[in-house]
Amino acid sequence: MAKGGTEGCTVDEDIKIFSGSSNRPLAEEICQYLGLRIGQADLMKFPDGELYCQIMENVRGKDVFLVQSTCEPGNDHLVELLIMIDTCKRASARRITAVMPFYGYARQDRKDKPRVPITAKLVADLLGAAGADRVLTVDLHAGQIQGFFNIPVDHLFAAPVILDYIRQLRLTNLVVVAPDAGALERSRAYAKRLEADLVIVDKRRVAATDVNVMNVIGDVDGRNAIICDDLISTGKTLVRTLDALRERGADKLYACATHPVLCGPAIKLIQDSDLELVIVGNTIPLGADKAIPKIQVLSVASLLGEAIKSIHQETSVSRLFV
Repeated sequence: MAKGGTEGCTVDEDIKIFSGSSNRPLAEEICQYLGLRIGQADLMKFPDGELYCQIMENVRGKDVFLVQSTCEPGNDHLVELLIMIDTCKRASARRITAVMPFYGYARQDRKDKPRVPITAKLVADLLGAAGADRVLTVDLHAGQIQGFFNIPVDHLFAAPVILDYIRQLRLTNLVVVAPDAGALERSRAYAKRLEADLVIVDKRRVAATDVNVMNVIGDVDGRNAIICDDLISTGKTLVRTLDALRERGADKLYACATHPVLCGPAIKLIQDSDLELVIVGNTIPLGADKAIPKIQVLSVASLLGEAIKSIHQETSVSRLFV
């Protein structure tokens, strides 16, 4: 796959890419990579908060890609995406692909206690009902969420981008840390490709946004450790993991995650921690208030651009996998 840069790989004029309001810089970077002009759409709110969309150019018979992460404010961005899908469907687009670099509501992917929803399935149903023909996304919270859809899902991994950067750091005596059981598969893949040992953290969730670390399985004494996860939300899980690794003698500590949700106290916790660096993707835009020296943002634009090109040209997307 393309490793990055904006050298371009022009596709034909039957493709149209539009951006929602959640992450326009990423959409523009994708278009620059593909040698395309970003589509013109009028997105606004009525005074009462209702969302409005008008596509300002012809999409009849076109292959349309709508770039929208359902990041904060997640509800607005989700509804905006649904409205954009409906708009393009009623404008006779040939095919509509929802490009969701960050798929929100994915953490509620099963009933782990009585009387709770499975919102990952609900959002999948909403996208299909709105008229999406397929979904393109990056690093789902759980891979089996693909099975919630009745339309094709192209599930990409940011690992090629993140691994390239980690290798450039030339870390020695490295261990890869899975902060919980859910991150085990991803962390194992990173460890294999970095030729590093794997360490697993056993934790217990005490609240929706807080955990207690119970045990660290594996040797971290005197070693550099990198914690791998799909997202960082409040940062509390990350900090608890850091504390446990430090208590067991870890040397330099790093973290990587595809999606920088970074809500609540996350930025302060990261800033005040003894982390050397946090590596994240640009699936969610970081505002100026979150741009701190300890956070390194890597672009997934070329990854998404290559996937969009493959979908449009009906060629293999699996070539982009690690």
